[in-house]
Amino acid sequence: MATIVLFHHILGLTPGVTAFADDLREAGHIVHTPDLFEGRTFGGMEEGMGYVQEIGFGAVIERGTRAVEDLPADVVYAGFSLGVLCAQKLAQTRSGARGALLYYSCVPLSEFGDAWPDGVPVQVHGMDADPIFVGEGDVDFAREVVESAEQGELFLYPGDQHYFADRTLPSYDPDAAALLFSRTLAFLKSA
Repeated sequence: MATIVLFHHILGLTPGVTAFADDLREAGHIVHTPDLFEGRTFGGMEEGMGYVQEIGFGAVIERGTRAVEDLPADVVYAGFSLGVLCAQKLAQTRSGARGALLYYSCVPLSEFGDAWPDGVPVQVHGMDADPIFVGEGDVDFAREVVESAEQGELFLYPGDQHYFADRTLPSYDPDAAALLFSRTLAFLKSA
């Protein structure tokens, strides 16, 4: 059993994110789902991005950092898209991390340090034709992170959807989502 901090995507702490967290709980894990948007949810990426630009990416990351202050250090950090900023930062900078699960996004390794921390396994998941994950270069950052880690894996799924594991959105891909979830559970067994 692992303790996981799961950070939501740019639409906020939506029912789809909560459902994923509940699935992890049903598998026996403890899951914390900080609300980086203080109760706000959005119907589309542009609306969510407008809010993030209003408060600033730094504020989002700071909210994520504050959300774990009272939690033990030995947790797995996970994030969907925007939530990867918090998950990756904490996995790279907060001593004691047990692992990182980065869904749909990745940022340059240099954003939060010089190298991936020793002993912290990482998985990155994205679709091979996602215009954000592939088109904006996240897949290249993911390769860099995975190569820097002692235990790193990059999983590419066929398709062009960004939020493919969120069963409440039209972008949901049940086959890819099931594979992502099974790989997540395997990761958590060894983390």
